[in-house]
Amino acid sequence: MSDYGTPPKIPPPLPPSSQPGGCGTALMLLFGVILLLPGLCAILFLVGSVTTGGADSTLVGLGVFGLMLGAIGVMLLYTAVKGRAR
Repeated sequence: MSDYGTPPKIPPPLPPSSQPGGCGTALMLLFGVILLLPGLCAILFLVGSVTTGGADSTLVGLGVFGLMLGAIGVMLLYTAVKGRAR
């Protein structure tokens, strides 16, 4: 005869993996490096326009946009490296 009064024992859930996935980190590193290139070009164009004395508003707008993309690239690289250090 079996005892119907006690519930079956359920094993506890497994702890979450402490190792982050490598694919997400690799993609973050790749896109971070790619986004650094517009920031570098923006710095070069803005320095060139300031030294020649012809700072066009369109060029300044594109330069600021390139600097923002570069900042996003730096944030991606920082997050990818910081996440791997844990």
